[in-house]
Amino acid sequence: MKTTKKYWKGLAQLHDDPIVEKLAQNEFVEELPVDEFLGDKENLSSTSSSRRDFLKFLGFSTAAATLAACETPIVKSIPYLVKPDEIIPGVANYYASTIYDGRDYASVLVKTREGRPIKIENNGTCSNSRVQASVLSLYDSARLKHPLKSNEESNWRTVDYEIKEKLSKIKNGKIALLTSTILSPTIKQLIEDFGDKYSNVEHIMMDSTPYDGILDANLESFGSRLAPSYCFDKSDVIVSFGADFLANWMANEYATDYVNGRNPKNGKMSKHYQLETNLSLSGANADKRIQIKPSEQGYLISSLLDGLRGEKFDSRLSSIVRALSSSKGKSIVISNSNDKNIQLIVNAINNELNNYTNTILVDKPTNLKQGNTSQVDNLLSDMKEGKVSALITYNVNPSYSYNKAKEFNVALKNVALKISTSSYNDETASLMDYVCPDSHNLESWGDASPKHGTYSFMQPTISPLFDTRQFQETLLSWTDQIRLSVIFKEFLDSKRNRLEYYSS
Repeated sequence: MKTTKKYWKGLAQLHDDPIVEKLAQNEFVEELPVDEFLGDKENLSSTSSSRRDFLKFLGFSTAAATLAACETPIVKSIPYLVKPDEIIPGVANYYASTIYDGRDYASVLVKTREGRPIKIENNGTCSNSRVQASVLSLYDSARLKHPLKSNEESNWRTVDYEIKEKLSKIKNGKIALLTSTILSPTIKQLIEDFGDKYSNVEHIMMDSTPYDGILDANLESFGSRLAPSYCFDKSDVIVSFGADFLANWMANEYATDYVNGRNPKNGKMSKHYQLETNLSLSGANADKRIQIKPSEQGYLISSLLDGLRGEKFDSRLSSIVRALSSSKGKSIVISNSNDKNIQLIVNAINNELNNYTNTILVDKPTNLKQGNTSQVDNLLSDMKEGKVSALITYNVNPSYSYNKAKEFNVALKNVALKISTSSYNDETASLMDYVCPDSHNLESWGDASPKHGTYSFMQPTISPLFDTRQFQETLLSWTDQIRLSVIFKEFLDSKRNRLEYYSS
């Protein structure tokens, strides 16, 4: 039985009238009087056509040409043969996951439609604009699509075989693993296993924005190199010397605590003083902003300590000294200085105000900043002296962010084996022998411990778009744990897109 339906535009087409064929061959029913309008070349200047007629003709011909060129594309919809249970066309799914790129951390909800992430939303913690925009980097065409060997496209089998062979031949030189701050307990364990496989492995962490001043000062003050947690929601007075804690300073969650501490519905509003050189997001929200020179920060912090101890101090700090003196145990004083001595004075101020264990928690430190610039400087010295036989970088770009980038690039020539796991062929990766591109956060499984006693998990929301591989799987392959690597890959493939977050 024939089911194809046929439609006619009119009775003429139904009865096969010859006029229909004629109309189909001619765009216009009547021939346009072009010759009458323009005339011949000899008499063109003597034509009686007006300027308005000319513009009408020109506009009509342009519109006709445009319409003829703009044909509607054919879109073919292919239905699911076996539709996944969790996917309903037109209905979004949400996956609870974690975003961490070596700098920004956030617990997020990833909105997907038909298996593709389209939006990142907060999930308990505040996320900044970079975290929100990270979904765009998933579809970035500049991402590496294959592993590279000498800046030429290669494959994983070749790259893994050659790297393992070269690593196994290293006997005397050092194998340096230069990474960003590692939050994942799993990656830390894999790095230990990597060190057990190969001799003389050194793991060094660096941050694109160093926080050595705070970490080293706390090492001297508390005996542990840590960054404490700050409870801005419990503070009545906040004094910040240049620290933009609402945007880029330390953790993203401080913005949420700050808002909670300044909510009139809670019966109180904290007082915020910002002393800085350039206007920042925190300074724009402060109750009182004092503009200072960069060279004045250390002097004013020292003067603030003198004022709290009843000694002579700078008159610009009068209201701050009074507010802090009346809010002991309920205040926070912070600074963005990377000078250890200045941070020691900040520690003394908070100790004078009894802020520790109240608004500043040393026993629950944050793990977001663990970089050690002095260790990176020592690595640079070893590279210059030829003591480093292999260098592996993960989540860092020292050729761009390191303050001694030029020296680093020159010293890199003394390293026999250079490997990058960057997702892009960036400044550092372009100088490496091998590039083993890491998968995107939204394509990966993982875990994270952003602060003491707190853990979060990362799950994929889409299958890898390119021929990339997680850093964990790369380490497993290089330590000859082939079976574990296969099991890990099978686990990723079987569980991908299966853990759905159901919101109420």
